[in-house]
Amino acid sequence: MGEELPVVERTIDAEQIARYAEASGDRNPIHLDAEFASTSQFGGIVAHGMLTLAFVSESLCLAFGKDWLESGKLKVRLKAPAYPGDVVRSWGRVVKEDASGSGGGRTLECAVGLSNGKGEELITGVATVTLP
Repeated sequence: MGEELPVVERTIDAEQIARYAEASGDRNPIHLDAEFASTSQFGGIVAHGMLTLAFVSESLCLAFGKDWLESGKLKVRLKAPAYPGDVVRSWGRVVKEDASGSGGGRTLECAVGLSNGKGEELITGVATVTLP
């Protein structure tokens, strides 16, 4: 209980956003077209929410390895966008443990999220993982 998860810190840049758009097939102009994005509610290009969520998942993978990949679940809220140039940082801690799992396993519940360099929360949520 209370164990902190590994921190993943990354700087968002336009090239990374473009590569993610290509790989995911999500070419929404809010992510790629500065002129279009400047007229949006965000005022400029923003990173894909799933791109930023990947940093939270990376932290969970560092903490729990194969168990995260095989049994992990995330329930999150995307609260604010990340912009090119933002430094984002994952955070997380174990908040609950249930040792009543089948086969002697235990399930951990973790509070997780992602913040920008200004300390603003971009993502918040809960992750669960079952350990043998």
